[in-house]
Amino acid sequence: MRERWFGATGRKVPAIVVEGTVDLEGALVLDDVSDLAAIHEAHHAGTPVVIRASTADEIHAALSLGPVSCALVNDEALLSLDLAEMTYG
Repeated sequence: MRERWFGATGRKVPAIVVEGTVDLEGALVLDDVSDLAAIHEAHHAGTPVVIRASTADEIHAALSLGPVSCALVNDEALLSLDLAEMTYG
């Protein structure tokens, strides 16, 4: 399972998490990646950025952004995505 830094908190979280399984207190949680200014502002402030996703493409878009700590999903089947395969083919 790939992990990413959770903002400047000093802890790591799985890249893809099921909603309700990880403490997201203090994180900026967005429904998509459309607000790049807010994502970068939060990142520069050390605030973790979490993006909700419901498809493989949404997860890939979220995790393609370095400032995003994790993608938040409701479907456990999405936990098994091969992100390297999606990125590099």
